[in-house]
Amino acid sequence: MNEPRPTLDLEHLGFDRGAQVLLARATRALAPGALLEVCGSAPALGVELAAWARANGHAARPLTDRRWTLEIGRSAGARRAGAERAGLPEEPASRAPQCWGLAARGALVEAGGPEFGFRLCEREELWTADEATLYRQALAAQWDPERAIPWSAPLEHSDELEDALVEVLTFLIENETAALLVPARFAGQTHPHFRETLQLLAIQAADEARHIEVFTRRATLRGRALGLSTVGGRASLKSLVDEPDFARAALLTSVLGEGTFTNLLGFLHAHAPDRCTAEIMRLAAQDEARHVAFAMSHLAHHAQADATLLARLASAVHQRHAALLATSGLSVEVFDALIALAGGSYQPRAIERGHAAVVELLAQMDAGRRMRLRKLGFDARQAEQLSELHTRNFM
Repeated sequence: MNEPRPTLDLEHLGFDRGAQVLLARATRALAPGALLEVCGSAPALGVELAAWARANGHAARPLTDRRWTLEIGRSAGARRAGAERAGLPEEPASRAPQCWGLAARGALVEAGGPEFGFRLCEREELWTADEATLYRQALAAQWDPERAIPWSAPLEHSDELEDALVEVLTFLIENETAALLVPARFAGQTHPHFRETLQLLAIQAADEARHIEVFTRRATLRGRALGLSTVGGRASLKSLVDEPDFARAALLTSVLGEGTFTNLLGFLHAHAPDRCTAEIMRLAAQDEARHVAFAMSHLAHHAQADATLLARLASAVHQRHAALLATSGLSVEVFDALIALAGGSYQPRAIERGHAAVVELLAQMDAGRRMRLRKLGFDARQAEQLSELHTRNFM
């Protein structure tokens, strides 16, 4: 037995008094091709209904002078973005079509419309189940430089140590600028269907912007001019900014570079000459650790889906090493400044102590890189080799 056809009685209501509100409400609940009977007594309702139907992709046919049949057609050919059912899907589609554009995941997307050009649109290269959790953690850990940093804490160390600190901070600013540009560039290439990835890339760029702010503010706190930007340093960072592949960039920038920087920032926290600097380094290190966790989660998931990924990642390290072979690596100025900060003065015994601390830092950096590479699936020999090939410029 056929179910009765749905009917909408507009009574005396015309389009000049809101009939379109009830029509829109009634048609939203119907599938493409369904029929809706509309009746009403308002003058010129038939003419207005026909015009409204054409504008909204439906077809209106008169039955009598006060009764019409409306065939639903606006959503013909529409598909839900990432879900076979109504509601918000927990996981994205395996591939996001360009015609979905900026539609929210789970939205009903009308057929037609412009094709977008998001280069990153495959789930296996973009998304993991951890990303929503990582994003919530990143939001909860955001900090305000004005309130979180004790800018008025006394600076009682020598001018020479301040000069050493400014040299290191200049190096950090330049590296954090690269660490901002890389996720910002890939955010612009990411299909919004993978909203967790897009959100994480955006908040990662925001973290780096905050680091640049606090490093610059601390470097100029005593009125010092910034230190040296070396040719080798800029060449090293350019290789990160130029890397076109999302996975390779995640390995080079986050797993190896920012992973190494977590050790560096921890070292600077431990050997900071003042409380303001120590707090800056502690908070920045927490942010960098989240960036590393995001990259590790993404690459581990991607490696499970793509058996060729580890070989491509290893190739990225070898290619970058070969491209930077003629550069000098970490500048003498930064290396010496780290020794002075660790020693606490320029007395011979202090310099000896500081040198030993920097040597230990380099060993910790290497151990951390090898550990992360092993977690991604490289064997011990490969991890050791790739860690040794990582740029001496840390990032």
